[in-house]
Amino acid sequence: MGWTAWMIFYLVINLIHGILTWKLYVRAGKPAWTAFVPIVNMVVLLKIVSRPVWWVVLLHLPVVNLIMLPVMWIETARSFGHLGTLPTWLTVLTLGVYNGYIAYGTDSPHRPERSLKPKGGINDLISSLAFAIVAATIVHTYVMQPFIIPTSSLEKTLLVGDFLFVSKVHYGPRVPTTPLALPMMHDTIFGTRTKSYIDKPQLPYTRLPGFSSVKRNDIVVFGWPIDTTTNGLISRNGKPGVRKPLDKKTNYVKRAVGIPGDVLEIVDGVLMVNGAKSEMPERARLQFSYEGELNSQFSNQQEVKRIQTILYERFDITDPISPVIENGMYSSSKLIMPALTEEAAATLRESGMFKTLEKRIQPAGKLTGRSQGLGMGRAIRTFPETPRHPWNVDNFGPITIPAEGVTMPLNPDNAHIYKYLIEVYEGYEIGLNNKLTINNDGVFLNGNAIDSYTFKQDYYWMMGDNRHNSQDARSWGFVPFSHVIGKPVMVWLSFDINSQSKGMFEKARWERFFTTIDGTGEPVSYRWLVLGLIIAYFVGNYLWARRKERGA
Repeated sequence: MGWTAWMIFYLVINLIHGILTWKLYVRAGKPAWTAFVPIVNMVVLLKIVSRPVWWVVLLHLPVVNLIMLPVMWIETARSFGHLGTLPTWLTVLTLGVYNGYIAYGTDSPHRPERSLKPKGGINDLISSLAFAIVAATIVHTYVMQPFIIPTSSLEKTLLVGDFLFVSKVHYGPRVPTTPLALPMMHDTIFGTRTKSYIDKPQLPYTRLPGFSSVKRNDIVVFGWPIDTTTNGLISRNGKPGVRKPLDKKTNYVKRAVGIPGDVLEIVDGVLMVNGAKSEMPERARLQFSYEGELNSQFSNQQEVKRIQTILYERFDITDPISPVIENGMYSSSKLIMPALTEEAAATLRESGMFKTLEKRIQPAGKLTGRSQGLGMGRAIRTFPETPRHPWNVDNFGPITIPAEGVTMPLNPDNAHIYKYLIEVYEGYEIGLNNKLTINNDGVFLNGNAIDSYTFKQDYYWMMGDNRHNSQDARSWGFVPFSHVIGKPVMVWLSFDINSQSKGMFEKARWERFFTTIDGTGEPVSYRWLVLGLIIAYFVGNYLWARRKERGA
């Protein structure tokens, strides 16, 4: 639904509101016409119900307004003497039409001096709960959102089991495009597979201003560009199984190794940006899969198990170690070790356990097929999946990252790289029906021959530091700015959730509690400072309450 359709819808809603309530405005001493004029009617109604005028902002914030509208219906009923549990429920269940009954079916006078404090336990609970949800929804939607790290793609920087605070104000908070959604729930109702939203209608994409842009090598949370999941399973044909709304796509976290305008290439596992080797932040620790052949004294089955235990404990390997498959059989002397840093690999070579230990790099020109995955043997499809681009996860590109307002040449050799961007991110997601056709005769957009295209937004190249066990841009391509959610700023909790032998207290990684993500050197925990502030807050509230009691 575009802006024109939404404006018509908005005007119709205000017309219905005016028809239902104009008599109540008149009883409160206000002109009848004020019930029909958008925004003015809300400002006047807030004065009638003796509530702050700034609530008009809350009434126009998507998702938040789903909570505020029932609050306003209830407040209106109470302002005309309809108190108690029954009127409250009738007002909510009739979607505010009960206020029309008060206007047309009763002579209830306006009560400007009514008590603003709800009477009765249930009413007090409803009011308190509603405003707690409103405050939490505003913070969650527009300021800061909690997020958990589910995979090891950014291992060593962010660990599986880290709980993050993700700032939405850095890059500018997105206004929800799905207005009919349960507050503080993403795509499903907590603990179920039931959708937490209704697909239609959809608001046009809008983003509030931020104070920072996405910088190269920032860690970014974003909506997965191609939601190819159905109940959590990747569809076999690689095509979207569920087309989720823009703001309900699966949340991912990766590093923005390429930003708009960059020319990116991977050569034998080395990331090159604009012709130079990419320099990673100090806290970033790249990992790759290594294949090693054990020395003969360690190659019996018992020793292999012992070596695996040593590798997990001493070298901080988090992904499963697996034996090499040769001629359909598991090798007794060769192991694949994923998520190994170059420093750890050097130490391992010096340990004397391995005869050889080499990084598993796929040679240039060899396609990454479904049975040729690295690390755990998981298949990794390589973008853009065309014979013209025989790339793999270790030898990829070069590829140019589009920037807003920049015109790029298009031809049959490179158009496949940008086809999904033009048809979906710059087409379907903004209400356009773009169709890009590529054949030997040229490139055609909606039937018209083109040799260039000017992009409407910025794009990014997101990759994991765990280079051989990360489903990232090498699998599904560019991330548009419209999909960017926010910047992780702090690990507030961290648990070793993969450990089966530890209790909850032992699983806690205390040293990671309340640590910042950006910075140099080892992360510093501010848990004691945070604990002190929490204690000071409660002690201060207690002392303030005691002082008020003595003053009374």
